[in-house]
Amino acid sequence: QVQLVESGGGLVQAGGSLRLSCSVSGTIFRINAMGWYRQTPGKQRELVAGIDSGSTNYADSVKGRFTISRDNAKNTVYLQMNSLKPEDSAVYYCNANIFRLNYGTRDYWGQGTQVTVSS
Repeated sequence: QVQLVESGGGLVQAGGSLRLSCSVSGTIFRINAMGWYRQTPGKQRELVAGIDSGSTNYADSVKGRFTISRDNAKNTVYLQMNSLKPEDSAVYYCNANIFRLNYGTRDYWGQGTQVTVSS
């Protein structure tokens, strides 16, 4: 069974930084892509940053402040968040597109980690 576990969320003042981590465990053959999404109550989940084999993409609202990276050997994705703003407050979810032998390819989600940025 595939599991994604996020860590690194918490409370931070505006202008501060946090580093989120997401580790994938289980019997997997290949992780095609990973990404970070965020969601606040009453709003749809939005893509914050994504990474696949060599390319990255970011939401315009975080471009220049957030950096996504991936450690393939550890099956882990990171999100370095700098210059945080109150509007960045949300539950952040890790996503991974994973191929497993005999199971095919699908998206998996973590439980989410809360990020709260105070003014």
